Amino acid sequence: MATTTTMSRLQERYVNEVIPALQKQFGYSSAMRIPRLHKVVINIGMGEARENQKALENAVRDLGEITGQKAVITKAKRSVASFKLREGMPIGCMVTLRGIRMYTFLDKLFNVALPRVRDFQGVSADAFDGRGNYSLGLREQIIFPEIEYEKIDRVRGMEITIVTTARTDDEGRQLLRHLGMPFKK
Repeated sequence: MATTTTMSRLQERYVNEVIPALQKQFGYSSAMRIPRLHKVVINIGMGEARENQKALENAVRDLGEITGQKAVITKAKRSVASFKLREGMPIGCMVTLRGIRMYTFLDKLFNVALPRVRDFQGVSADAFDGRGNYSLGLREQIIFPEIEYEKIDRVRGMEITIVTTARTDDEGRQLLRHLGMPFKK
């Protein structure tokens, strides 16, 4: 019995359009050198989590609705007295997406969520880390269509990190541009 794998819209675009465009642009000798998406990490940091366990549960629920995957609660690695923080206390939640869920989430982010941001002019093309990975901060989780405004307890921000196999920022920038990331002009 043969199994068929389904590809998301963005994954099909990567295979059919992005790979040939990047190979032509950078002149890669091998198909294995062409940059690709490795994973997407979405993180919500919550200082209030140590006093308000319900807020942390709501953030986990929101992140699960947005990504379609259960969020993991992150804990403090070390104690910081000035923040009244002890090692092991919950301080946020995160999700790591790979495969079809990653492509589906990015498609939704590029084409639905980011255009819903008020006065959206595009995202900065300078938020790369030097190794082709891109980080993006969002102020509100309500830009995602799965979140119902009436059901949230408060507006939370999140950080999205797109990890690629690109070796340079320029390769990563071109990969994301070809995939449809709305960079500022």
